[in-house]
Amino acid sequence: MAQSKASLVLSQEQVDRINAALLSLETELSQLTAMQPFQRRRMLKMGPGSEVFARRALEALEQNPDIIPPSLSAALPGAKADLVAVDQLRPIMDRLNRLGGRASDTEMTLGSDVMTVALEGYNQLKVSGRDKGLDALRNELGFRWKKSRRRSEPEPESA
Repeated sequence: MAQSKASLVLSQEQVDRINAALLSLETELSQLTAMQPFQRRRMLKMGPGSEVFARRALEALEQNPDIIPPSLSAALPGAKADLVAVDQLRPIMDRLNRLGGRASDTEMTLGSDVMTVALEGYNQLKVSGRDKGLDALRNELGFRWKKSRRRSEPEPESA
């Protein structure tokens, strides 16, 4: 049974415009940071619960400048600017994540449609292709489904 859960047809002009838009986004967002997984693990993070704390702490520091040391006073404008940037970046990230999720879902659905037809065709080759000279093709396609042998027990050593 063939399925068609998704359909996507993009003209070359659309692909070109999409790539130009992506290039524009990459240019506009060139200040974004890339980190290694170990850096992400070690970094102090501001999650939803911590965000309320951080906002309130920055407000308190700003309202009471006489109680903070000069080094912290010097860091406050940068922290406030970072908070503004977080507020600006979040809605952009939300839209990009939604778009990326839809693109990923569409790719998966399109691939599923392709695999459904390919499997039906392969099964048809196995049944009807024997006397049509298609054995080599059937064997080549069947390689996809060969499982490697896994040893459940170690082989005994020869003496």
